[in-house]
Amino acid sequence: MTAPVIRTPLTAQQRRLAAGLVLAVMLVAFEVTSVITALPTITDELGGDSLYGVTLSIYTLANLVALVATGEFSDRRGPALPFVLCITTLIIGLVVAATAPSMTWIVVGRALQGAGTGGFTPIAYSLVKRAFPADRQPIVYAYLSAGWVLPSLFAPALSGWVTDTFGWEWVFLGLIPFAVAVGALAVGPMTHFQPQQIERTVSRIPTAIAAAAGIGLLVTGLRSANVLVLLAASAVGIALALPALRRLFPAGYLTARHGFAAVVACRILATATFLGADSFIPLAADRIHGQPPLVQGFVIIGAALSWTTGSWISAHRPLGDPATAIRNGFLVMLLGLVLVAPVLWSAWPMIATFFAWAVGGLGMGLLFNPATVAAMSYAVDGHEGEVSGQIALADSVGFSLMGGIGGATVAFADRTSWSLAGALGTNFALAAMLALLGAFAARRIRSLS
Repeated sequence: MTAPVIRTPLTAQQRRLAAGLVLAVMLVAFEVTSVITALPTITDELGGDSLYGVTLSIYTLANLVALVATGEFSDRRGPALPFVLCITTLIIGLVVAATAPSMTWIVVGRALQGAGTGGFTPIAYSLVKRAFPADRQPIVYAYLSAGWVLPSLFAPALSGWVTDTFGWEWVFLGLIPFAVAVGALAVGPMTHFQPQQIERTVSRIPTAIAAAAGIGLLVTGLRSANVLVLLAASAVGIALALPALRRLFPAGYLTARHGFAAVVACRILATATFLGADSFIPLAADRIHGQPPLVQGFVIIGAALSWTTGSWISAHRPLGDPATAIRNGFLVMLLGLVLVAPVLWSAWPMIATFFAWAVGGLGMGLLFNPATVAAMSYAVDGHEGEVSGQIALADSVGFSLMGGIGGATVAFADRTSWSLAGALGTNFALAAMLALLGAFAARRIRSLS
C-alpha cells in the first residue's frame, strides 16, 4: 500500500497570499473572457471588423511590455508597488473602452487593459517561487490556473446577458469595482516581500518595446490591402522584432534548444495554438450561426473548464518527465482542433462545438502547469521576476502573433469575396500545424528540479 504524501503545511500568511494571487488571476480571467464574448457585438455596432484582430493583438502586445517591466520592477522594488500600478492602469483602460465612441478608442482601451493585466503573471509566478515550499509550488500554480474556472463558467454568459440587456459598455464598467476590491485585498500580503536582486542589470524594457513595436508592425502590415505596404511593414516588423526577442528570450528558443529555451518555445506554440481557435469560435457563432452573445460566450466555457481539469490533474500527480506531459497536451489540443472544425458549417450544432473545444482546453491544461514548473526551476534567488517574465512573455508573443495573423485573415475576408468560414478555417489549420510543432519541440524540455 502506498504511503500518503505529506506536504509542507502553509502558514496563515502564505494562505492569504495564495488567496490574493488567485483573486488577481480571477480578475484577469473575468476581463479576458468577458471582452472576447462582447467583442463581436462591439465590432458590429462600431463597424470594426477590420480592427477585430488589432483589439486582440494590441492587448497582448501591451502585455508583452508590461510583463517585462513588471518582472524587472518587482525584482528591484518588491511586488507591492508594481501591482498597484497595474491595477490603476487596468481601471483607466476599462473607463476608456466603456466610453469609446469608435473602434479606435476600443483599441486604446484594450492597450491600457493589457498593460495593466500584463504585470499580474510575473508577480504571481515570482511570489510562488519565493513564498512557498518546493513541494507546494505545483499545487499553488494549479490554484492559479483554477482561478480561471469561476470566471470562465460565468463571465461569458454574464457578459452576453449584460451586452444584450444593458449594452457592451457595461461589460467594461462592471469590472471596475472588482478591480478595486482585488487591489485592496491583494496588496497587503505583498508588502512583506522586499527586493532580492543584488546586482544591477541593464534594463530590458527598451528591448521589450522594440519587440512589441516589431510584432505590431508585422500584424498591422498583414492587414493591409496594399501589397507593397503589406510586404514593407511585415519586413520591417520582423527585422525589428527578431533581434529584440533574441535578447529577451534564452538563446536557442527559435530551435527549441534543450532546456529552458525549449520551455519558452513550447509556451509560444501552446498559446498560439489555443488562441487560433478560442478567440475565433465566438465570431463563428455570431457570423456563421447567427447566435446571440449569450451563446457566443457559452460555447467556449467547456474549454475553460477542461483547461482547469487538465491543470489539476497535472498538479496532483508526480511531475516526472515534463516533456511527456507537454507533448501529450499538444496532441490532445490537436485532437480538439480537428473536432471543433465543423463549427465552420452553419448547420453544425453549438452543443457539439462546446464539447469539441473542451478537448482542446484539456490539452492546454495538461501541458500548462508542467511547463510553468519546469520554467521556474531555472529561476535563481533574486531573479524570479526575470524568469517568470520570460515565460509570461512567451505566452504574450504566442497570443499576439496568432491574434494578429488570425485577425488579418478576418480583415481580408471582410474586404474581399473570401468567406469568413475560409478565413477561420485557415486559422484552425495554422493552429493545428503549431500543435504538431509543439509536440516535437516538447521532446527537448527538461526541468532542473
